[in-house]
Amino acid sequence: MKPTNKQGIFLGLGIAVVGFLIVTALMSTTQIQFGTTGIITRFGGLTDRTLQPGLHFMIPFVDDVVVYRTQKIIYETSDNPKSSEADYTDFPVETTSKDGQKVQIRYSVRFSIDPTKVQTVASTLGRENEVIEKVVKTDSRIFARNVPRSFTAEELYSGNVKDVEEKIIESLRPSFEKNGLILDEFGIRGITFSQDYQETIESKQIEKEKINIEEYRAQQEKFRKEQKITQAQADAEAQRLQQQTLSRELIHKLYIEKWDGKLPQVVNGSSPLLIDLGGGLFK
Repeated sequence: MKPTNKQGIFLGLGIAVVGFLIVTALMSTTQIQFGTTGIITRFGGLTDRTLQPGLHFMIPFVDDVVVYRTQKIIYETSDNPKSSEADYTDFPVETTSKDGQKVQIRYSVRFSIDPTKVQTVASTLGRENEVIEKVVKTDSRIFARNVPRSFTAEELYSGNVKDVEEKIIESLRPSFEKNGLILDEFGIRGITFSQDYQETIESKQIEKEKINIEEYRAQQEKFRKEQKITQAQADAEAQRLQQQTLSRELIHKLYIEKWDGKLPQVVNGSSPLLIDLGGGLFK
């Protein structure tokens, strides 16, 4: 038996109602993943509901949810941003040193959104990508450009950039905290100088190394001379002491100890003659 037109209409309406109820049920719940925090919006305006990880109910067709990551986020500047594995990437910052040398600064910023301040973040900054653009990118690039200007190119070239990092962090942390962000780490990944400056510095380092080598050689030569003088003085002192201890009796004793018992076969007027073996030595 074929359904009548009226029955078909009721059947269609029933299916529509069931479908509507299913969609409504699905839209009345939202799931917040771990490492994130959600904020309920109603008709486009913020509410005071902050959602922690888990399943939550909301009014379908009226409420919506904005999700913020509270895990660590990395913003990084590099020569090849597309090949970076950071969450947000950009090109290096160009600036100048205190003595006017052009440099490029490559750095990384690791931070997170304070889960207790997501309401403030949402109302003053917007979504996550807007937070990066308005605070992380803007402020970090400003300080990475301005702070190195108080250092000479030689100080930056030496590789000891800890002071530069600390000064940037001192400026960056208050700005992050004011905007609901937690600065975890700022690190300079590299500083690039112009080719001409690098060649100049390398030439200076080579010349400095040559000077160091010559100074070392001069010091070694001076040490050897002083060593010889000291040795000569020691030998002279030893001979002086030895002469003081050589008495007539000691010479006689040593002569007898070395004598083989044979008298010389030829004696002339200038040759000494040993007689009186008991204790006398005379011509």
